[in-house]
Amino acid sequence: MAITKQYLKSKPVCKVTFTVPAEEASDVKVVGTFNKWNAKQTPLKKLKNGTFKGTVDLEKDQSYEFRYLVDGTYINDEQADAFAWNDYAGAENGVLKL
Repeated sequence: MAITKQYLKSKPVCKVTFTVPAEEASDVKVVGTFNKWNAKQTPLKKLKNGTFKGTVDLEKDQSYEFRYLVDGTYINDEQADAFAWNDYAGAENGVLKL
């Protein structure tokens, strides 16, 4: 898995690209505080090589909790900037610091 951050000079925005290698998966989404944990808002597109990829514009100087939803199962990205315990889920969420 990979997270790429591109800060824009013209706006207080960071383009965050999420890449998830999941050849066997049919559906991958990224959910988090930036989309109110709504799986319908941020699906990732499956590429020919089996990797799922998508880009989200997020406000910089913020922190966001997130997880991937791979065929209905939540997983974390080991490249997250940090991890935060979530009592509701009973698990850790990845944290993006922009």
